[in-house]
Amino acid sequence: MAVGTRSQASAEPQSADDCKLQAWYMDDSKEDQRLPHKCKPNRPASIADIRKLGVLSWQLDADNHENDPTLKAIRTDRNYSYQDVITIRPDTLPNYEEKLKSFFEEHLHTDEEIRYILEGSGYFDVRDKQDRWIRIALNKGDMIVLPEGIYHRFTLDEVNYVKAMRLFVGEPVWTPFNRPQDDKPSRKKYVQTFLTAPEA
Repeated sequence: MAVGTRSQASAEPQSADDCKLQAWYMDDSKEDQRLPHKCKPNRPASIADIRKLGVLSWQLDADNHENDPTLKAIRTDRNYSYQDVITIRPDTLPNYEEKLKSFFEEHLHTDEEIRYILEGSGYFDVRDKQDRWIRIALNKGDMIVLPEGIYHRFTLDEVNYVKAMRLFVGEPVWTPFNRPQDDKPSRKKYVQTFLTAPEA
């Protein structure tokens, strides 16, 4: 896609050195999915390793999201033509506990998944190259892009509240494809691009 040099500077994802996201390898506990699930002792996951899985992120001004020039530049550069805002909490989402469990089923999408946290918090879990779970904590102002074809899942944390912007290229398609989906073109593309490609 053609990218304007002016918007490219402001729309560039955060470098691993500048990124403030917290991430860690998960334990094997079957306790409530909303708990942190850190190993003992904790095993942090580096942002550099997350970047190698194709996961991008930004730290934006959530209080100014309607007029934020950085968000506008990101949308322009990445062709995010669609947006909406969703609120997830027990008193606004019918069958909250069941819905939360459905979000937590391991799956992939055939397009990028983009979430920008305007209020509240939650976790995205992604598989690393050895198929281990890495948990990424998202808080107000964090924007994350998961590449198409990555196995992942989502859950709220113990706060039980998130307000998030969803972005999409063209008309949104939210269909999750639960694992296994190794024959799906999006999965093959992801494996070739991020899991088997030689590192630079």
